[in-house]
Amino acid sequence: MNVPKMLRSFKYAFQGIWVLMQENNARFHLFATVVVVLTGLLVGLSSDEWAIISIIVGLVWVAEAFNTAIEKLCDFVSTEHHPLIGKVKDLSAGAVLIISCIAVIIGIIIFLPKILANL
Repeated sequence: MNVPKMLRSFKYAFQGIWVLMQENNARFHLFATVVVVLTGLLVGLSSDEWAIISIIVGLVWVAEAFNTAIEKLCDFVSTEHHPLIGKVKDLSAGAVLIISCIAVIIGIIIFLPKILANL
């Protein structure tokens, strides 16, 4: 095991997270994550519910990171408009939209009954 190489890998990974956080959409996801965590604390989610919320929030973040990486790679490959690159970017953004919609549905399933019970 090469510890210095492994530590450098972590350094690069944190740099990637920093790059991601410069993106407007990632900042929205950060805001949404904070709202979800605070709401979860407020309504008292169970361990199972926290696990589900954590997985779905993580999937949204991973999708956003891949979307950002794909967009940056596409911009590097061609600065001019190209129909195929446009489709790649659209597909990547669509993946984020799909998992985000699923996250909203799961959020409604988990949070709505708890919120209604506290009214």
